[in-house]
Amino acid sequence: MAVRSTAEERREDVLEAALIEFADGGLDGTSTDAIARRAGISQPYLFRLYPTKKALFCAAVERCFSRVSKVFRDASEGLGGLEAKEAMGAAYKQLLRDQTFLRIQLQAYAAACADDDIRDVTRKGFSRLWDEVVVLTGFSPEESRGFMAVGMLMNVAAAIGVDADCPEDLEARLLGEPVAAASSS
Repeated sequence: MAVRSTAEERREDVLEAALIEFADGGLDGTSTDAIARRAGISQPYLFRLYPTKKALFCAAVERCFSRVSKVFRDASEGLGGLEAKEAMGAAYKQLLRDQTFLRIQLQAYAAACADDDIRDVTRKGFSRLWDEVVVLTGFSPEESRGFMAVGMLMNVAAAIGVDADCPEDLEARLLGEPVAAASSS
């Protein structure tokens, strides 16, 4: 006899499928049918789990920020100050290798430009992440601003393939010592 998944397990399956699909097409370019197919459920059941496509997209954005928070907490465990910053930065650089994560994050920022609900979810997630950086590092607001700014620069660098096959001088200019120094001043 087949074991049936709980509604919570199905919600998780749908969210994982949505992350992949939204990373590819964003909110407007992704169909709920594609998400349901990827999750192995019917479209009507998807809407029983998430009432709207936008609600599902917002859940994906929240998952994205939660994942960064977990990565930062795990990386900085038992550390503080500059040691925590360096560990969190290295862990975030690794996280950016996950193209689904990177692309859903960029989709969230793009969708936030045009939608108040998504802007609110994204703003709250970013604010919680900021607060977590302050707590984990003990940084001042200025130091935290530098850390977060370098993180955003890392997003752009990852999106344009700085880690892949670009000239080394571009990587040095974007992510080299001058940038790292700016984040700790």
